[in-house]
Amino acid sequence: MFGFTNPVSADKEKVRELLERSTSNVYPSREALEKVLLSGKRLRVYFGIDPTGATLHLGHAVNLLKLKAFQDLGHDVIILYGGFTGQIGDPSGKLLSRQALSAGQVKKNFASYKELIGKILDVKRANVRFLDNENWTNKLKPRDIIDLASQFTVAQLLERDMFQDRIKQGKEIYLHEFLYPIFQAYDAVTMDVDVQLGGNDQTFNMLAGRTLMRKLKNKEKFVVATKLLTDPSGKKMGKTEGNMVGLDETADDMFGKIMSWNDSIILSALELCTKMTDLEIGALKTKLEQGMNPRDVKVGLAKEIVTLYHDASAGNKAADNFEKTFSKGEMPADAPVAQAQKGEVLVDVLIKAGAVPSKSEFYRLVKAGAVSIVGGDTITDEKFVVEKSLDIRVGKHRFVRIKLKLA
Repeated sequence: MFGFTNPVSADKEKVRELLERSTSNVYPSREALEKVLLSGKRLRVYFGIDPTGATLHLGHAVNLLKLKAFQDLGHDVIILYGGFTGQIGDPSGKLLSRQALSAGQVKKNFASYKELIGKILDVKRANVRFLDNENWTNKLKPRDIIDLASQFTVAQLLERDMFQDRIKQGKEIYLHEFLYPIFQAYDAVTMDVDVQLGGNDQTFNMLAGRTLMRKLKNKEKFVVATKLLTDPSGKKMGKTEGNMVGLDETADDMFGKIMSWNDSIILSALELCTKMTDLEIGALKTKLEQGMNPRDVKVGLAKEIVTLYHDASAGNKAADNFEKTFSKGEMPADAPVAQAQKGEVLVDVLIKAGAVPSKSEFYRLVKAGAVSIVGGDTITDEKFVVEKSLDIRVGKHRFVRIKLKLA
């Protein structure tokens, strides 16, 4: 599949960090995978992504960074798009069945993924492939699906925590949700992988792949379950919880969202979301214990993440803008400029400038008290008219400098 012939690195320190950093569990054991990695054998490693949204976020990046570590050692890596499984919907962690996506929605959501993944992986190297499970799962016949399902028992599938929770609460479990881990397991067998990466909330699905690989190919598949980026309550941060930091966000938006994180997750985020070394993170932990202001560490965290997905200049500029706008109440130097006619309604100006997507969103923000004149009053009138040049703040992180057109 790959034809990649460069040697594989078996550097002990790099292997140790790969197995320890951001890792929750390794199946069947860390020692077993470590032995194979140190042998210099080239492994085929994959991470699968279902297209539940139009972008990727920092939660996805935890596994992409781990995949990059495998790639840098010289192993073959696969990004698997869930073109088929995304239409079923992964039931993991859900008390209610996911709404199914259409094939069109799936392909639309995938459109930007490769570019975003390229911010982490070297997608031009010969040891990386992008595949779509729709290409083989759509070819399965009813007899094939029955054969796959016969490798598992209902009791095994009912072991899942969320299915047990649904039973206790009298909520439905749909048959297609039983099939999800079976189809994901079939992905691993079809690609003949050696290692699968995924968040620890995916452990059940990934272990189903181990089961099927043993039964159909008599082969040992390793599973690396990674830690989740969670909020202080332990809930996974992302689209569902409304605290997602997208990999395609502007540097200022990304920086501002990270600065809003609770101090209690700083060290975890340094481990999961940056390329800082263990020694660097350990030194910051010591400084925090000695009384260093957590805000200063969080500024460093935000700069590291912005630099990773933009560049160092963007990281420094975002830090400066944050300091000006949130500590000093000033307007960012690089705020976009919008031209307006005297007497033009503000909502129309902001929509043209791309600061709000629609009138309904603007009205919602006004009602929430989230639209204001920088250094001045909060705007409460949905029909506010622009009579002079203004600096406008929309939400926490968006700013627009409005200048009147000359008559």
